[in-house]
Amino acid sequence: MRLNNISPAPGSRPAAKRVARGDGSGLGQTAGRGHNGQHSRSGGYHKVGFEGGQMPLQRRVPKYGFRSQKGLRTTEVRLGELQKVAGETVDLEALRRAGVVRKNMCYVKIIASGSIDRPVTVQGVKVTRGAREAIEAAGGKVVEER
Repeated sequence: MRLNNISPAPGSRPAAKRVARGDGSGLGQTAGRGHNGQHSRSGGYHKVGFEGGQMPLQRRVPKYGFRSQKGLRTTEVRLGELQKVAGETVDLEALRRAGVVRKNMCYVKIIASGSIDRPVTVQGVKVTRGAREAIEAAGGKVVEER
């Protein structure tokens, strides 16, 4: 077999429509464009979604809601869950290793829920005011990175 012998399977490539080639072709006279109107003429054009002057669907339907992409990658961590983190330093990577937050989370905030009884150093993670007080009361500290 050679490349010049290859041909498509019979019936897989229908013949192109030959418009405006006489009435015998089935697409003579108006060439499949109908009789009158904007689309029958050359250069007939309207915007996508145009409905002949009627208020288009995308403007009739009310705007609704917003889903923040940042919100899908943000989570909260309770003080009690910091006990699962090995070591003294708590950062985003340590929380991921301990299985406290999922791997796709990019933003974490520690909230004052539960209790902590060992000193930890929190780095690069946001902390609420109550959680900061609880961490510092347990002998830990919060390092803010700017």
